[in-house]
Amino acid sequence: MKTLRLDWLDNHPQNQKTGSLQSSPWGQAQDVGGHWNKFQNPRPSAVVSFFDFSHGLLFSAPMLRTLRKAEYAELMILFFIQAAAMAIWFVPLGPILDAHGLHTIKPFAFAATAVAAFISPLMFGAMADRHVPPATVLRWLAVATGAMMAVIATALKDGWNPWLVLALIQIFSLSYAPMFSISTALVLARLADAKKEFGPVRALATIGWMGGALLISALSLDRSAYAGYLGAVFWLLVGAFTYFLPALAIPPSAEHLSWHERLGLDALTLLKDRDTRVVFITTTLFNIPLCAFYPYAPTHLHDLGFTHTSAWMSLAQVSEIIAMFSLAWLLLNWRLKWIFACGLGFGVARFALSAMNTDTSLLLGVTLHGASFVLVFITAQIYLNQRIDSAWRTRAQALMTLLNGGVGSLTGYLGSGWWFAACTPADRTHWPLFWWGLAAMVAAVLAYFLIAFQDKKELPSSNAN
Repeated sequence: MKTLRLDWLDNHPQNQKTGSLQSSPWGQAQDVGGHWNKFQNPRPSAVVSFFDFSHGLLFSAPMLRTLRKAEYAELMILFFIQAAAMAIWFVPLGPILDAHGLHTIKPFAFAATAVAAFISPLMFGAMADRHVPPATVLRWLAVATGAMMAVIATALKDGWNPWLVLALIQIFSLSYAPMFSISTALVLARLADAKKEFGPVRALATIGWMGGALLISALSLDRSAYAGYLGAVFWLLVGAFTYFLPALAIPPSAEHLSWHERLGLDALTLLKDRDTRVVFITTTLFNIPLCAFYPYAPTHLHDLGFTHTSAWMSLAQVSEIIAMFSLAWLLLNWRLKWIFACGLGFGVARFALSAMNTDTSLLLGVTLHGASFVLVFITAQIYLNQRIDSAWRTRAQALMTLLNGGVGSLTGYLGSGWWFAACTPADRTHWPLFWWGLAAMVAAVLAYFLIAFQDKKELPSSNAN
């Protein structure tokens, strides 16, 4: 079996205890200043290592040499229930706000996670300075998130002022946003060989996300505030489960960093390299139209007569898993430029299919979302790990998190909200115009990337000050 040899674990917690990464379309899980491994998306080392097995079973021999089955299952359960809790909030949020007449605040509600991208690295980096163990932070955040989710559900059910509901969502997002990155750090710290062991654990997160979305539809909560109470229960389960996790020490390298180091701003010097600059610009611009997916695809599904919209939205995770399986082969056989281009091309097709405004074409568009996301954003993380000097990788990942999860998402959620309003005169949305506009933007990003990216093989210089 061909094995992809990439230097992706220089920042593994067992070596340096730093490094960060951004996913799935799981909301914008935020980076904690590069300390606790950011994941909106799967870690590239994990994605390719997913395929680095001589046996395909989850409990294969390499794993058992480092972890007992029970301990390995414990890590899987943590990812599963946390991803399910995230999906229970994020997937039906748009339809629930629509059902309660809160169309006005919907773009701002989704943008709350983008605002949290600017704040969370500073807030939870300060906790690292005070030597608060990650498991303890995760417990506090899970309980706070569960409590806030229950309060938001009550506010929606009882018809509280829309702007008060939005304020509650923003408070909720501050605790919601960084949790997956913290749990990822906890998992990696317990793996002796992340290349071989992290992939199957990470796969349980994708399955958990799908499970949460399917559970919402199975209980007919796609447009009900009661979904918030269900989510609160799952977050309390996450909090309770942290008692089974070790109280890991804060890595020394995560302490006493300045605010601009936590946000990765000192990595701006890397943008002097043309290809690196193009990758950062491409992912940030691509993230803008992509932010229309969760707020408005369920609304379109509902308009076409679909009732269990959360379940249909989970089709995106099907193509995400397929793309993850395919990525190892692509990395061995294709240049990075064409993997990026393929992902961007899927993005154009994804919106073009939605613009056809039929049941089948919209479902195909939803399905392509996951593949497009993986081939662009995971490939971007791989690029940084391949082409950036190891001393700068953590800061480069933090900067990408800030640009994608912060700048890109904030612009995307607010911009798509404005575009949706422009395409909805007299309370009737012109869906073909809405999706074609987004397809045109992705096509422009694709054209820019193909012209600007040179796919150089040498490393960008990291010695500039």
